[in-house]
Amino acid sequence: MLLAIPAEGAVSIPAVLLVLAAILAGAKLFGELAEKIGQPAVLGELIAGVILGPSILGFVDPSLPIIHILAEIGVVILLFQIGLETDVRKLLSVGGTAFMVAVVGVALPFALGYLIGNALGFGHLETLVVAAALTATSVGITARVLSDLGRLDDVESRVVLGAAVIDDIVGLVILAVVAKLVAGGELTPVGVSITTLTAFGFVAVALLVGRFTVPPVFGMLRSVSSEQTLAMMGLVTAFLIAVLADSVGSAMIIGAFTAGLIFAPSEHAHPIELGVVRLGHFFVPIFFVWVGASVDVRSFAEPRVLLVGALLIAAAIIGKVAAGYAPWWFKGRKLVIGIGMVPRGEVGLIFAQTGLTAGVLTVGDFSALTMMVIVTTFIAPPLLKRLLGPGTKPSPKGDDADRPGSLVSEA
Repeated sequence: MLLAIPAEGAVSIPAVLLVLAAILAGAKLFGELAEKIGQPAVLGELIAGVILGPSILGFVDPSLPIIHILAEIGVVILLFQIGLETDVRKLLSVGGTAFMVAVVGVALPFALGYLIGNALGFGHLETLVVAAALTATSVGITARVLSDLGRLDDVESRVVLGAAVIDDIVGLVILAVVAKLVAGGELTPVGVSITTLTAFGFVAVALLVGRFTVPPVFGMLRSVSSEQTLAMMGLVTAFLIAVLADSVGSAMIIGAFTAGLIFAPSEHAHPIELGVVRLGHFFVPIFFVWVGASVDVRSFAEPRVLLVGALLIAAAIIGKVAAGYAPWWFKGRKLVIGIGMVPRGEVGLIFAQTGLTAGVLTVGDFSALTMMVIVTTFIAPPLLKRLLGPGTKPSPKGDDADRPGSLVSEA
């Protein structure tokens, strides 16, 4: 039975604490179990949400406003953290190869998703959300697997991580466009162009302004305060930039990601990241459990959900693997690149949850999308391990920023 928390009026603090205790305990337990079998913790957190949600144990009601708010804060923190771990300069070092993989890795899955949506009779907005969800690639999951294998220095790894970061940026722009349409915007070439230019323009202007303002301001702040204060002010900056992005017609998660990109090349990135990671241990699992709780496992027994899920899984895998073969001039292991691009992870879940929250996706179609995210995230790590084998582990005393190809540092 769902724990009773008033949706309006007075909030029962003990009931809220019970729900949070269930969420955090479940996320930690299942996250560690997932890691013990060689899978990313996010899968365990997602499964914890499914088990705790209305369709099984009923401990967590995803419709509760307070849980929704905490989950949205978790998304903002997650995107800020991903931005902090992204080195744009090293992204440029893999140049055209990564760019080609990224472009095909977005365009082909999107086209396949759009065709599937039309063939199954989805509404126009529903088709766009489903197609957009297929474009994602999880930088965090792929980077973690490559790091664990000691393969971050491989040229294939640099291409995968570079393309995955580009995918994230392009995917977030697509999400901003889709979110605007969901909110009632018109699907016109002019409207889409304005939203796209707004998103890219915001990132470009924010990075330019941040390059000149962050070093002196945070340098002065660091000289008169502790690292804890520095981390908190970094998070404050991320929140403000997220709100600014929303106010100019972009998306909050683009603002949060951009804030991370601003701080990433600075000397202040490390203390800020430490503080953000600690805070993320509380908020980010709430998001993944919330997403899992929104899944109705009973819908997995419906033939339509299984059909949609199977088609999306096929499109998700084919689209990304084909992208690995797109740069015809590249002489390395293209299958490694393609498999490395497959996991959708947290980014795919953000797309799916956006569609469900806006009322564009049905519960069944959301469950099918979640099935796609789970399968693509589950199969990529063991396939990469099989294809690559063990490499040379980086020295723990080394500087992450000096490692070739280290686009995403170990948290």
